[in-house]
This record gives sequence, C-alpha cells and structure tokens, in this order.
Amino acid sequence: MTNPAVQPQGSQALIDDMSFLLARASALSNAAGNAALAEFGLKVRSYSVLELAAVGGRTSQREIAEFLRLDPSQVVVLVDKLQRAKLVDREPDQRDRRANVIIATALGRETLEKARSRVRAAADSLHGDLSASERATLTDLLRRTAFPS
Repeated sequence: MTNPAVQPQGSQALIDDMSFLLARASALSNAAGNAALAEFGLKVRSYSVLELAAVGGRTSQREIAEFLRLDPSQVVVLVDKLQRAKLVDREPDQRDRRANVIIATALGRETLEKARSRVRAAADSLHGDLSASERATLTDLLRRTAFPS
C-alpha cells in the first residue's frame, strides 16, 4: 500500500477529495481483481458479465450494459471474448427478438465458481486493514452510492 504521507507536493486536496479516493480505490480493486482473474483468462469486467449471465436469468446485453454502466459496444466485445472461450452463449431474447440474452454455459458456471474464490481472496487481501465491521459499513455506503434510491 502506498504511504499517504509520501505524496507529491500540493496533493492534499486530492487525498481529501472523495471522488479521487473512490477512483483510486476502484483502480486498486480492479488491479487486484484482474491479477486474481488472470489464470481464468478473465478481467474484472468480463468476470462481471459472466456473473450476470450465470445468475441474472436471461439477462440481455442492454441490461448488462445498463447495470455495469458500460457502453453497449463494450459489452458486445466482452461477450464476444466470453463466447469464444465457450463461457457464455447468446440466445434470442423472447421479449425482443432483435436483442440477445447472455447465458452462462456449464463451463462458464464452473469457471465462475473457481474465479469467485480468487476474487474474494484478492478482496480480503486488499481490504485487510479494515475490520469486518468497517468492511460492512464501506460496502453499505458504496452500495447506496452505486444504486441510489
């Protein structure tokens, strides 16, 4: 972990800025997650798509894009890679034949199960300085920020 006492001159404003802190925490989390997922040929974004395909119950590409706050073209690229790896399949959406739903394959569900434990271990390592109570509070605050009512 970087020592906040060792900082470029004049950066205290950043250290006190919530948006900067969220962005930095996100970057650290993504780096740890990507490292943990590398053995599965996944990254945080593709893992997220696979998770939604496995537990979302016939989730459309558009719904995935909206949930992950990604441009639909980015989801197409992610799904293409997952499909080439035989982790997901596309099927016509019964609600709208012009759209596709993304379904995890058996291999995708098996890979996801293994990847989840690696992601949890990476998160435990990254957030090891926080108590269980602090982690629960942070998770709650982030959930409320990410999904405002």
